[in-house]
Amino acid sequence: MLKKQPMHIDQIDAFIAAGLKEDVGTGDVTCLACIPSDARNRARLLVKDEGILAGMEIAERIFTTVDPNCHFEKLLDDGADIKYGDLAFIVECQTQALLQAERLVLNTMQRMSGIATLSRQYHDAVADLPVKILDTRKTTPLIRFLEKWAVRIGGCHNYRDGLYDWFMIKDNHTDACGGIQPAIERVDAYQRAHGLNLNVTVEVRNLHELQQVLNTGKVTRIMLDNFQLDAMHTAVKMVNKRFETEASGGVTLETLRNIALTGVDYISVGALTHSAQSLDLSLKVLKE
Repeated sequence: MLKKQPMHIDQIDAFIAAGLKEDVGTGDVTCLACIPSDARNRARLLVKDEGILAGMEIAERIFTTVDPNCHFEKLLDDGADIKYGDLAFIVECQTQALLQAERLVLNTMQRMSGIATLSRQYHDAVADLPVKILDTRKTTPLIRFLEKWAVRIGGCHNYRDGLYDWFMIKDNHTDACGGIQPAIERVDAYQRAHGLNLNVTVEVRNLHELQQVLNTGKVTRIMLDNFQLDAMHTAVKMVNKRFETEASGGVTLETLRNIALTGVDYISVGALTHSAQSLDLSLKVLKE
């Protein structure tokens, strides 16, 4: 379980503990009133939508957290194509624990499956082209790691985890420090002073700013922000593979392929996480 998940297991367990605390609080009064403490039941996860399944591994982790003696039977894997009526898993569990975990499992899987579904659509739209689709930091606070996990399940790629693992010089940075060249030079000096070797992206708004970056160098990737297609074609030719190129800004499924055909190496899409619609899933106790 969780073998393919790169983040530390402590991060996942902290999320589960916080999620259960938020929902269960001092106790699930309905279960305490209705369900004997020694009762055990089976339940199944029913798919009521179409898309890509995500969150199976964390669902199993949630159930084993509330009941270490539960039995989790996985019927489908993360990344599977799903349709109405499919069964994703069957779990046998202490009944009070089962019902306490129900909403945390469903909310997590529905959100992750929605993101994985949208990510797969973006991936498939340009799968035959040499371009990678990236997510952004436009994620839900405190569950970014889950949303980025879902992006990967859907077939797209993660950009940076946060502000700490990749330099990204955007328009606010360049305007605040007096221009693109001084911003790049300061980042380069900061890296050398602190013994860092992180990637550097710089955002440009037009071909004039692009030329400044090409004159300065010292970056990994050039982000072409809200460029029209003709200007993007020109920009890719100007860069001529000296640096990686990335298209960004207002990308949709309708515009994605034409952007990819300009020859950019990457396309970053905030919509993967901020505009994904959760999939409809249902957990039902089986009547024995």
